[in-house]
Order: sequence, then structure tokens, then C-alpha cells
Amino acid sequence: MIAQETYDEAAGDPSPAVSDSGLPAGEPAYRVTLWPHRSLTPRGFRRLMLIAGAGLAIPVIPFLGTPVGWALAPFALAALALLWLFLRRNYRDARLHEELTIWPGQLHLVRREASGAEKVWRANPYWVRVEVHETPTVEHYLTLSAESDCIELGAFLTPEERLELAAELRRELAALKG
Repeated sequence: MIAQETYDEAAGDPSPAVSDSGLPAGEPAYRVTLWPHRSLTPRGFRRLMLIAGAGLAIPVIPFLGTPVGWALAPFALAALALLWLFLRRNYRDARLHEELTIWPGQLHLVRREASGAEKVWRANPYWVRVEVHETPTVEHYLTLSAESDCIELGAFLTPEERLELAAELRRELAALKG
């Protein structure tokens, strides 16, 4: 759906109305939120930790109450703690996401890092080019370019998802250009 532009007729300004946030007012023509794939649900995380805990306890059980058991137990607990720590770190890193919003007069991309830091890129959608590059290290490297600026989009997506997103963005931008 393409949003209707609103104009300030009293001022005779042909530019779209702007909200308090500096973004165009009204419904955008296109909006998408991209995030990394999360294959392990919270329920799956609990199950994995239970299975790993049981698997690490099996070799220790025959030696419970012996000096060998006391020597093995800290290593089994450390392995379980490291697994928990790394999976939690993975969940924290998965908070990374990108929000792309397109209005008839502005394209707005916000990349929110896992740390909470934000990177913002704005451009006129009329001048934006969607490019897919083949590089030795990244298959179907997706970028958005406008004037002298170039920004990577969806680095965490699979190559097939990047191609699909590129085709979708080209369609949306072509529709805005008329």
C-alpha cells in the first residue's frame, strides 16, 4: 500500500509533512524489520540444558562419593555453565535488527546493534539503488546506495533471503518512482 503524502497547503510547501521525530507523517509505503534467525526457542533452551546436564552427569554418577567423582564434578559443572553462558550470549547478540521504512519522499534505515547502539541512514527513495554484489567472502552481498553513500543491508540474512529482499525492494522503489 502506498501512503498518501500530506502537504502544508497554508505555507504552499510541496514537501511531505514531518512528524516530531523528523520522519514523514502518515503511513509508510513499505516497512520491513530484519533480524537474525533464531533456531532455539526459550523452551528448546531449557530442554537442551536439561539434556546436556543429564549427559554430563552420567559419567560422574558411578563415581559419586569417591575422590574421582569430586575431581570430575567441577569439570562437568564448568562445561554446563559454559554452554549456558554461550547460549545466553547468542540470545543477546540476536537482539540485533534492522528496520527499513520507505515513504514517498524518504527512505529511513535504522540498525539496532545487540548493545543497543543505533545507526541511522536516510535517503531520498528516488535516488536509492538496490545492488547485489558477488564477493569472494559474501554471496549476494546486498547494499543500498544513494549519491555517494552506500550501506550494507541484511548482513545476517541467508544469501537466498538477501536476493528475495533485493527483488522486493526494487519492486517497491519502482512503484514509488512511478
